[in-house]
Amino acid sequence: MLRILKCYIFIVLVMRPFITILFIFATSFTYGQQLAQVTFTNARSLAYFSILTDQDVLVRITEDGKIIEWGTEILSDRGNYYAQKLQPFLARVEYYDAGADSAYRGKVKSIGTTNVTYYDSYEETTRRGKLKTMGMMNFDYYSMYDDKGTRGKLKFAGDLLLDYYGSYEDESLRGKLKSIGNIPISWVTVFDDRYNAGKIKSAGSVSYQWYSQYDLAHGALKSNNYRTWSGGILFILR
Repeated sequence: MLRILKCYIFIVLVMRPFITILFIFATSFTYGQQLAQVTFTNARSLAYFSILTDQDVLVRITEDGKIIEWGTEILSDRGNYYAQKLQPFLARVEYYDAGADSAYRGKVKSIGTTNVTYYDSYEETTRRGKLKTMGMMNFDYYSMYDDKGTRGKLKFAGDLLLDYYGSYEDESLRGKLKSIGNIPISWVTVFDDRYNAGKIKSAGSVSYQWYSQYDLAHGALKSNNYRTWSGGILFILR
């Protein structure tokens, strides 16, 4: 009994600090930044990716690594409708000063508790000045040696590989997203439906169907809504 008591005291006094550190380390990955949304314009072209920070702030970035907006979504009183523009984030936002590298001078340095870094001016042109890290999330881009349809585009968002249709693909597919991690993305081709060619057809397990040119609501979305989840990412059609 005395031995058991001594073991218990040892665990409480000696091991607890290490357990606490391990817990903090684990939760920092669990609740860190992540790719949360992908938004398309007219269901045809990629508008931006949205990264969710550990303060539940959405940071919108383009496929070539530019931060264009940050804040939170506003749900309309009229139903499941979200304003296109984000509600401004009111916490502290800092910018790189005049003494910073020319590639990111004047750009956002931190959003709340999330620090932001960029690739320096001596980097390859396909990376130079583009978003490098957001908190603990890393970003990388296709190089000048990759297919011309992907050069300079976002390749990695954290551990997610972003693949695009190459310049050798059908004209209606070139440069479009092909997959995000293990989520395949397909598009309507001229062989499927010439009228709706270029529109998104599926994202993972989610399929989109469009009214044809002969329907009264020609070109409108026929199935599912404009905000659908697939593989833990929210796909938004505008």
